[in-house]
Amino acid sequence: MAAVESLPPGTPSAMRNAFGTVLSALILVLIGVLAFSIRLFSVIKYESVIHEFDPYFNYRVTQFLSKNGIYEFWNWFDDRTWYPLGRVIGGTVYPGLTLTAGTIWWVLNAINIPLSVETVCVFTAPVFSAFASWATYLLTKEVKGSGAGLAAAALLAMVPSYISRSVAGSYDNEAVAIFALIFTFYLYIKTLNTGSLFYATLNAIAYFYMVCSWGGYTFIINLIPMHVLLCIVTGRYSPRLYIAYAPLVVLGTLLAALVPVVGFNAVLTSEHFASFLVFIIIHVVALVYYIKGILTPKMFKVAVTLVVSIGLVVCLIVVAVLVALVASSPTGGWSGRSLSLLDPTYASKYIPIIASVSEHQPPTWPSYFMDINVLAFLVPAGIIACFSPLSDASSFVVLYIVMSVYFSGVMVRLMLVLAPAACIMSGIALSQAFDVFTGSIKYQLSSKSKDDAEDNTSTKNAPKDDASSGKADKGEEVAKERLSKKGKKKEREPAEKPSVKSKIVKKKALVLPLEASIVALLLLIMLGAFYVIHCVWAAAEAYSAPSIVLTSQSHDGLHVFDDFRESYAWLSHNTDVDDKVASWWDYGYQTTAMANRTVIVDNNTWNNTHIATVGTAMSSPEKAAWEIFNSLDVKYVLVVFGGVIGYPSDDINKFLWMVRIGGGEFPHIKEADYLRDGQYRIDSEATPTMLNCLMYKLCYYRFVETDGKGYDRVRRTEIGKKHFKLTHFEEVFTSHHWMVRIYKLKPQKNRIRGRVKKLKQKTTSGVSSKSVKKNPWM
Repeated sequence: MAAVESLPPGTPSAMRNAFGTVLSALILVLIGVLAFSIRLFSVIKYESVIHEFDPYFNYRVTQFLSKNGIYEFWNWFDDRTWYPLGRVIGGTVYPGLTLTAGTIWWVLNAINIPLSVETVCVFTAPVFSAFASWATYLLTKEVKGSGAGLAAAALLAMVPSYISRSVAGSYDNEAVAIFALIFTFYLYIKTLNTGSLFYATLNAIAYFYMVCSWGGYTFIINLIPMHVLLCIVTGRYSPRLYIAYAPLVVLGTLLAALVPVVGFNAVLTSEHFASFLVFIIIHVVALVYYIKGILTPKMFKVAVTLVVSIGLVVCLIVVAVLVALVASSPTGGWSGRSLSLLDPTYASKYIPIIASVSEHQPPTWPSYFMDINVLAFLVPAGIIACFSPLSDASSFVVLYIVMSVYFSGVMVRLMLVLAPAACIMSGIALSQAFDVFTGSIKYQLSSKSKDDAEDNTSTKNAPKDDASSGKADKGEEVAKERLSKKGKKKEREPAEKPSVKSKIVKKKALVLPLEASIVALLLLIMLGAFYVIHCVWAAAEAYSAPSIVLTSQSHDGLHVFDDFRESYAWLSHNTDVDDKVASWWDYGYQTTAMANRTVIVDNNTWNNTHIATVGTAMSSPEKAAWEIFNSLDVKYVLVVFGGVIGYPSDDINKFLWMVRIGGGEFPHIKEADYLRDGQYRIDSEATPTMLNCLMYKLCYYRFVETDGKGYDRVRRTEIGKKHFKLTHFEEVFTSHHWMVRIYKLKPQKNRIRGRVKKLKQKTTSGVSSKSVKKNPWM
């Protein structure tokens, strides 16, 4: 028996297992190559360049880290941002991405592969997308086997929602955070299945890396306690559950507190309180199970009453402390973004700076089809498959998909969290479907071959003579005797056979007709082909274009708009190093990184009052705006305008958010003053406040010279105020396609000249100049 169980190398089963392992490894390598290569369209079509806005800050920080070292990085005070406040970089960033790319750059240079920091930053996201695909395979394998794992990994490698944040050049926190998220979940499930303290320790370390990488780590520290509580409530508590959760809370919280940007928030903010409450509950439950094993039933009842009473008292004390902490905070201990997730209307009511970000808006239904495509139809099938049978691992992924669907419906940015869950569920659904269809085809073909074989044997064994018929009679008598003996044996056997028969009936119930199985299999293949085509198109066209370089296709070919880099280059070469540049916060990171100039606000958005000050200046008349900017020592003002080429994400379309944010801090700015009958207009029906504000003047100054009419291609109307002059600002640069316009503040007029004129007027009126006493302070 031992020889049979050990499966010697020569047996067919061992050979089959070895071949399956090698084939799975080969498929995983190909999936990694696919995940990396499909994200290179941006480099192939454009060039190796950093995308979007936030990645430029990360790139600048990585440059500083690679040049000055990690100790200088932790203590870096950046005086080129948020002038005159500045910013402590080491204590206000999630350092995971920067440290990861810096380590990769250092290792490559140590082994004589001299890549630049920019090249490493550009390709970090595609590399980690391959790691995320492999982590998805490991996670799904723990839930439903290697077949589902391979399908889920292949789906994640191509899903557009993840591609949008991980193309080459997208050097943002999510580039490494999604891998950390999936890998943390895998180690939690692995610990839950094995009860290994080794995997529990690795889980805490993976959670620490996630905390270092992205603020979305709060999703992990709330989802896992919810699953633990679900297992306890449904009676699925086990020592493995305790080992999977308790070390994560203790070690994970201690490690998270080491990250400067988190610090004591790991134990003081409401996002973490659920984990501590469930931590107490699981210890009470563990104590009850322990007492149950060592006491008699009567003593157990008494002990349980005591333990539960003490546990309730402790829980009430903890809840009271938490309520006191929450009550002491004006936001209930929650951050603004967390409150926006719990109450989707909160940001629009109280924090317009959060609501103004496009990626914080709720998604539309077409965006689901764009970002996860056919996975939206496969997810329900995957959820059903997880319930047959239901395990701790499958219940976790069901909870994961439910929570991620809710959060993605609140904030379009969190479609990124939904993508791995959708791929896992879809991979499970595809694997189960392929098993049923291929099993049905195999069963139907084998049954047909058996029927054909029986027909052939019946024709061959037909009676030829009387001798053969006599032998047949004897055979029938022997068969009857055997049947009678078998009947007696069946009467003596216990009633276990019906269960075996029921299993056979269940297996036969899953068998589909041959034609239906073949058609369904072809439909699944067509569905997969459609998914691949859509993902390749999304990677090549929708998500590969960097926001800093724009393109458009027309009848006369491809047009490239490189106005942003042209403008930043002008600032870098034509302004002094210490000059301050004011713009809306969207362009702060790029201005600092590419033009190397000091900015007033940037994309960190940590100081709402400072941003409101800039918004107020943009919303004010020219003279009042000049006074605000002059008080901030601003020398240049940069605005983005898309009315000439039809670029919709310009400052005129963002202007109402400047008004709302500015009005939140400075009550004299009222949104109603910029609207005509509730409508935002820039034509002849626009309000005088709108037509005279600084943003309108800086964008539309000399705009009528472009076509003689002043027709705005974004708003699709002629502007209301076409001919005007600037008194406090002067135009110093306008990019080739009028996308970026830079103005310089005119110097303050000398007040002494006015007094001299008054003196001259007095002398001409007959007053003697000798009798006028000179002011020594003039």
